[in-house]
Amino acid sequence: MKKMPQRTCMGCNTKKDKKDFIRIVKNKDGEINIDKTGKMEGRGAYLCNDIKCLETAIKIKRIEKVFETKIDKDIYEKLRGVMIDGK
Repeated sequence: MKKMPQRTCMGCNTKKDKKDFIRIVKNKDGEINIDKTGKMEGRGAYLCNDIKCLETAIKIKRIEKVFETKIDKDIYEKLRGVMIDGK
C-alpha cells in the first residue's frame, strides 16, 4: 500500500495526511492562491479545514512568515469562505 504524504497544519501543528488539509500556494510571481487540486506549482503551506486553525495562523502571522510576504485580507476571507462553505 502506498504511504500518504504527511503535512503539518500552520494553526494547530498537528500532522495529518496531505489530502486532509487546505493548501495555500505562493507561486514564483509572488501571488498567493488557494490550491483546491493540491497540484499548483509553487511553495505550499497547509491548514486544517477548521476556522480555529485559520484564526490561530492569522493571529501569530504564521502564513506571512512561511511565505515571507504580507498576506492580503482578501486571501483570508477566501479561506474563511472555503472552510465555511466547503467550496
